[in-house]
Amino acid sequence: MKRFTPNWQSALATLALVASLVFQPLTGTASAGMTAAIALLIAISIALACSGASRMVVATGLALFVHVAVLLLLAALDGAEGTASKGYYAALVACWLMAWRLVTVLSGDGRRSGGLLGKVVVPAIFGLWILIIWEALVRGAGIPAVLLPAPSAIWTRILASLPMLGADFRQTVLKAVLAGYIMGCGAGFVVAVLADRFRFLSNGLLPIGNLASALPIIGIAPIMVIWFGFDWQSKAAVVVVMTFFPMLVNTLEGLKTAGRMERDLMSTYNAGHWQTLFKLRLPAAMPFVFNALKINSTLALIGALVAEFFGTPIVGMGFRISTEVGRMNLDMVWAEIALAALVGSLFYGAIALLERATTFWHPSYRS
Repeated sequence: MKRFTPNWQSALATLALVASLVFQPLTGTASAGMTAAIALLIAISIALACSGASRMVVATGLALFVHVAVLLLLAALDGAEGTASKGYYAALVACWLMAWRLVTVLSGDGRRSGGLLGKVVVPAIFGLWILIIWEALVRGAGIPAVLLPAPSAIWTRILASLPMLGADFRQTVLKAVLAGYIMGCGAGFVVAVLADRFRFLSNGLLPIGNLASALPIIGIAPIMVIWFGFDWQSKAAVVVVMTFFPMLVNTLEGLKTAGRMERDLMSTYNAGHWQTLFKLRLPAAMPFVFNALKINSTLALIGALVAEFFGTPIVGMGFRISTEVGRMNLDMVWAEIALAALVGSLFYGAIALLERATTFWHPSYRS
């Protein structure tokens, strides 16, 4: 076992730590004791990162000391927003570099797989540090909430607005997005199967599909509102238009992927078109179908949100964003954006898990 394992993150973190001690105080209310505690935690993290200890010991220690240090750094801003000094930013950089080292250790330094720990914990740490840096910069620089609220302010707004967010979620996601997604993807899949069987449909629909895919949402949405009214039906119609042709094109392409040898074998068994379709070609096309489902999971949410800008009842995520922007309630706008991001990520993740369970035989999933 190595006694000393130097790395460039630790070297730069040492320089940042020295700079934080030179430029004092960290903030307008940071005491000497708090400054010393932050410096000590960063120094321990640097020493641990270079210690040559086992991977788990280094990762556990870094996760503990770095995050306690950055929590103390944020606590030094309580009642002193906008008073951060150069030493504060230097300490923040040192903590960030040690968090980077933590991610590197968990990922196996690129020489071996990080395993489940690397696949789950590493993305969580990345996301956490995006929020930490956002919070630290907004509060440290004293950026007005009307320009960019801190994550803590957005979280407070989320907790205070759960009933409103729940109503917006039901209107936009459970009604418009899901209905439009199911109808659009289902129709695209069925038409693709028919177009594969009847060549004139394929020749006629694909050029139209290319044209329709170039239509802007802001042009479609007002027309759908006029046709289907202000409720969720018009938003579902927009989602249908946005999801139909990606499913059509991907399914048609997937149906072409079955190998000639497999098709010749089906012909040897005297299998008809529909038998070959269901037993060979559709299973082979599943990766393409799921690719369209994943693409449409994000398009559907975007389409419904944008469509709500052009007419909706007094509820809905897009409606709330447009109205709260006009009122300059940016924390509520960011709360809706956070909800949309969470819903979109979970929706995409659910489709990806279903794909993994359905197409486990595909070469891309073989270990």
